Amino acid sequence: MRVVVLLATGLALIVVAAGCGASEPSLQTAAAELQKDTQRLETDDVFKNPTYKLRILQRPDKDIPCDKDKFKRVMRATADYARIDEPLFHHLDRAQGLMENRLIRALGYELDLDITQSDADEGRFIYGMKGDSGVKVTVYVAPEAPTWRIHAQTACLSK
Repeated sequence: MRVVVLLATGLALIVVAAGCGASEPSLQTAAAELQKDTQRLETDDVFKNPTYKLRILQRPDKDIPCDKDKFKRVMRATADYARIDEPLFHHLDRAQGLMENRLIRALGYELDLDITQSDADEGRFIYGMKGDSGVKVTVYVAPEAPTWRIHAQTACLSK
């Protein structure tokens, strides 16, 4: 029984020590990553095509207060995916798939896939995160134009 207690105590200490070494990124690091994502979005082969009507509504170039002595950066954009003569759920499936592909391949996000909304005709959400920088992205895939409403932000961080 002592061996089990000693092993459990040792494992707990290792877990605590591993957690202590991890630190959150600085606002400067996270903001730089979000600014790169904005540039990657603008120069991506898909979104530089004018038919997608990419519009950057808010650039991540201003610190936004979000807690005592902490700040975040935010990027907001829209783009459109023209619907051809097809059922709405096909259009949403294609738009969602294309955006998920770009977020993973071009921007490097890890997505939190939610299959419960795969049949939703009222719109769908895509959630992603970049582990190193803590940048989170949410994309609403809408049944009407603009098809994609992109919102990415850093965590609330110290300068």
